Amino acid sequence: MTKTLLITGAGGVGKTTIAAAVGVTAAREGLRTLVVTVDPARRLASALGIAHLGDEPTPHTDEPLLWAAMLDAAASWRAVAMRHADPDVAARLADNEFFQAASEHFPASQSYAAADQAATFVQARAWDLVVVDTPPSGGGIDFFAAPAQMADLVGGRLLRWITGGPLPGRKLLYNRAARPMLRVADSILGSNLLERVAEFLVDLRTTYDGVARRGREIEKVMRESSIVVITTADPAPVREAVKFYRELPGLASTPEAVIFNRSLPDAWASPTVPPKTSAELRSIVELWGSETLRQRDTREEFSARYGATVATVPLSDEPLTDLDGLALLMSQGSGIPWERIGVG
Repeated sequence: MTKTLLITGAGGVGKTTIAAAVGVTAAREGLRTLVVTVDPARRLASALGIAHLGDEPTPHTDEPLLWAAMLDAAASWRAVAMRHADPDVAARLADNEFFQAASEHFPASQSYAAADQAATFVQARAWDLVVVDTPPSGGGIDFFAAPAQMADLVGGRLLRWITGGPLPGRKLLYNRAARPMLRVADSILGSNLLERVAEFLVDLRTTYDGVARRGREIEKVMRESSIVVITTADPAPVREAVKFYRELPGLASTPEAVIFNRSLPDAWASPTVPPKTSAELRSIVELWGSETLRQRDTREEFSARYGATVATVPLSDEPLTDLDGLALLMSQGSGIPWERIGVG
């Protein structure tokens, strides 16, 4: 049985590095592990030391039980159209500029495409563990809400109001009545803009049954997954982490842990300063001590308020781009519930 670990949280908190490090740790524990990201900055490839990553899982040359993939959200959304629409409609949708714009700029479509492909990897049962570095849009919540949002988009009241009654009857009415009128309007405007928009919306409606059905399958995978929220002790990422405890219960399981990345060691809270230390250096040490206390207080408050399992990963001196460094980073972590997240 394939276990799934969803690594989520706000952008810029080190999610991709943690996902890569967990993947390396799991592979070295003897698990066939796939790490998946939708990060366009290619940080996963850099972290794992892989020259090229694409939609298809790439085996790591130096770690026999480790694979990685980087999803192209636009390409994945094209695959969604191909899967859920008739071939002629799918081809027309995929070539429509409005469809392309939606796939690139509508967060729910990107998150849905990523969730769809990640669920496909899980359902393939080719790995013991699939680690998903989720998109940061909406602080990470969009990934979990995307299946329902996409079903609402292609079958909701707004689109039904725009496109009219049930399909395929509406398609026939559109061809016989609406299209000629739109052509007249477009001739006045000097383009076929309105006709292309209407055709896109009607075509999009045809994908509803497939998108809704697939959305339920994706939600099932999410409910059965382990979730780990990554944050730092800075106020903005903590606010994003709080969202998972306020909004996630209706979308997926409760997170197994909140990992505070880039944590300072507790020993820095009360450092021993030699008597002859200069005033300037003493001031710097005191500042680091105050920051360490603030981070610790933030973690304790978060744990007490939300009943969360809180873990830490230490601040790293430099970017991690080799497997040993990633494995060492996770070994230095504290409080990580490895067994609950499917590792060890």
